[in-house]
Amino acid sequence: MTVLEVRRWRRGPCVVVHAAGELDMSVAPRLDTEIGRALGMVEHPCLVLDLTEISFCDSVGLGVLVGALTRARDAQGRLILVVRPGMVARLLTMTNLDRYIETRGSLREALSVA
Repeated sequence: MTVLEVRRWRRGPCVVVHAAGELDMSVAPRLDTEIGRALGMVEHPCLVLDLTEISFCDSVGLGVLVGALTRARDAQGRLILVVRPGMVARLLTMTNLDRYIETRGSLREALSVA
């Protein structure tokens, strides 16, 4: 069974969702639910999704990230992904999503530009 730990908190104008573990089809709905809750916390949300501790992401997980971008934009908000060099960053580059989804290398950096 895949384990995914998810935490959510408010930091200034942003809502931060931190995920750790593997993001695959068995746990992606849990992250999607937390993203929905985060987006519902504020009007014109700034959602910072910290994926620095995600070791694996499959196509369903990638779909959750694309869905988060769509939902943030629909709410007239903003999505910032925090990623380190590794699988998630490579996946975003390979799919050209790095052209559409704003990314930062650290949570501090993401919150400073929000």
